[in-house]
Amino acid sequence: MPPLELWGGAECTVNRVGNGFRDQAVETGHHDRLEDMDRIAALGVRALRFPVLWERVCPDDPARCDWAWSDTRLARLRERGIRPIAGLVHHGSGPRRTNLLDPEFGVKLGAYAARVAERYPWIEDWTPVNEPLTTARFAALYGHWYPHARDESSFWRALVHQVEGVAHAMRAVRAVRPDARLIQTDDLGKTYGTPKTQAQVAYDNHRRWTGWDLLCGRVVPGHALWDRLARFGLAAKLEALAQAPCAPDVIGINHYLTSDRFLDERVAAYPWAMRGGNGRIAYVDTEAVRVLDPAPDGLANALAEAWERYRIPIAITEVHNGCTREEQLRWMRDAWADAEEARAAGVDVRAVTAWSLFGASGWNRLLTAPGSYEPGVFDVRGGTPRPTAMVPLLQALARGERPSHPAVAGKGWWRRDLRVSHHPHTHPEPGRRARRLPNRRAPLLIVGATGTLGQALARVCAVRGLAHVLTDRTMLDLSDAESIAAALDAHRPWAVINAAGWVRVDEAEDEEAACFAANCVGATELAIACAERGLPTANFSSDLVFDGTLDRRYGEGDPCTPLGAYGRSKAAMEAAVGALPGRHLIVRTAAFFSPWDRHNFAVHAVEALAAGQRFAAAEDQIVSPAYVPDLCNAVLDELIDGTDGILHLAHQGAVSWADFAVALAEACGLPANLVDPVPGAALGWRAARPPRVPLASTRMPALETALQAFAAAPEVLERIARAGQRAEALQSA
Repeated sequence: MPPLELWGGAECTVNRVGNGFRDQAVETGHHDRLEDMDRIAALGVRALRFPVLWERVCPDDPARCDWAWSDTRLARLRERGIRPIAGLVHHGSGPRRTNLLDPEFGVKLGAYAARVAERYPWIEDWTPVNEPLTTARFAALYGHWYPHARDESSFWRALVHQVEGVAHAMRAVRAVRPDARLIQTDDLGKTYGTPKTQAQVAYDNHRRWTGWDLLCGRVVPGHALWDRLARFGLAAKLEALAQAPCAPDVIGINHYLTSDRFLDERVAAYPWAMRGGNGRIAYVDTEAVRVLDPAPDGLANALAEAWERYRIPIAITEVHNGCTREEQLRWMRDAWADAEEARAAGVDVRAVTAWSLFGASGWNRLLTAPGSYEPGVFDVRGGTPRPTAMVPLLQALARGERPSHPAVAGKGWWRRDLRVSHHPHTHPEPGRRARRLPNRRAPLLIVGATGTLGQALARVCAVRGLAHVLTDRTMLDLSDAESIAAALDAHRPWAVINAAGWVRVDEAEDEEAACFAANCVGATELAIACAERGLPTANFSSDLVFDGTLDRRYGEGDPCTPLGAYGRSKAAMEAAVGALPGRHLIVRTAAFFSPWDRHNFAVHAVEALAAGQRFAAAEDQIVSPAYVPDLCNAVLDELIDGTDGILHLAHQGAVSWADFAVALAEACGLPANLVDPVPGAALGWRAARPPRVPLASTRMPALETALQAFAAAPEVLERIARAGQRAEALQSA
């Protein structure tokens, strides 16, 4: 068996919704960056799933192809010694002149494949159609993508037409290069269910193999689905495929945490929006990982079952988890371990593919509408791709080494109790014994146990499975160098977050020395001690280091011009810590709002409005708010990635405090007309505030998304209810 290889792939879907096409390479900026080929090569990948997509190269006239983009990038890959795996259709329906329900789809794709093979006769590996079964479901059964059909007949025709396209394409390619290999991908999940759903479970588990079965010539009389497909008038096509099989040279398995499904007849246990069925019985279709106990061995099980069924070499052709950074790392770690364990058991697994190298856009909306961006191996928010902690992990795997980042240690959420979000169901096929993990994991040290931010960071670390220690002044006193040293040496953390400090902006005007000691002197002493031990740090600064006179967003490189004592203390900290050796992240942020404590503007606003009280807020001060849960997650991701220097972390939005209060009211369903916009000077603040300090920040979501999360938080709903009850009680009295 050849050595296990690392492959790669940039999310490259070109799909059609209505009359519009979406191109992931364009949306992530990959289309415009030739240097991305060099970034990919530096990972150590041996092969790259590369899009020579029909809709991109030949969108209008079938006789006219634009090869410029592919030519330059394929040439760069050849220079770098990376094998391309040419993809021709990726979740698409072809150009406008065809679609998945066109009986000639396969012939037309074959003609295009011939052009590609003539242009690039040196390419050995091909995936003419990515995930034909999954694409048929989304385009012709669920109606999300073009041609937007919603019936079983259309689904099966769409699948068969794509498989015909694969067969025609490979015949055309092999006419040019006889030894060309077919690497056929699809999402491979398994369906489980409660007793009354077993007929649907059996059907789903037969259906998942159909694309590969068709290519292998297995869908003949006696196949579990032959009669069903024949009833839809597809018998002649099935016979033709069986007579001239085009078996894959490599089975490409794509498996995500949502791939395994659970069908539950107990619909009353789920929200209304999740309830559905098949016309005969009602059930909920949810992620098996959210229900089954113990957790399913999804990918490991898929490898074993695919090998048992086909005895064809396998590659894991997409490994990506749109999650927090350590969970991305852990998912790749687990996938690589699954591949190695399968190989040890005799399964011929050839490669593991790092997918979504430059992230993905809009998959939270299934590409049907604009959606959020999720980072991949590189984070392209901000323009230039920024390497994440996935880069050194992949480089280590490519060299045959184990992942070494401390954040990788620990179980992924899919192996922890918090994964169960619905009524648990005993797994009908208990999986393998859980992998052993190190007993002691180096923690993250968080300074500031009594503060809002320190407590929030510890809370988020617990959810993310990150070992951490939260210190108060008895454990680590920032005014005592010996205390700092003792805490660092006792806990031996892998990084330190300083969430302590002076936060009373107005009182700082009268107690500037104390504010300076906490925010600058103590922070600097901690950073010095960390630098001496080679420990990275994260520190927090503020938008109050600026005077608010610019007519644009403030960037990280803008000079500090504070108006008050608090801003001066933070600016001094930035200068002192930034001059130290080692890696020190300084996060400028602003206008915290959180569901987890009541000492913030947002909670004060919603409690007042829920009680029917008027609420005054400044109309002449513009800020960029930061939702504390999002801020904590962003800081942890940046720390894991090794980011240093000054970084702005706030939401992509700039509002006055008054407009912020109105937006909170609207999100929470409270009377916005109770908000009184007033001049900031009327609020009696002791310290001067800058009039306009929006922060240029790209690494947190839009403010509207954060407002929705805040409004839906149980703590906020409870506070609103209590405030309303108090108001009713006062009225009754």
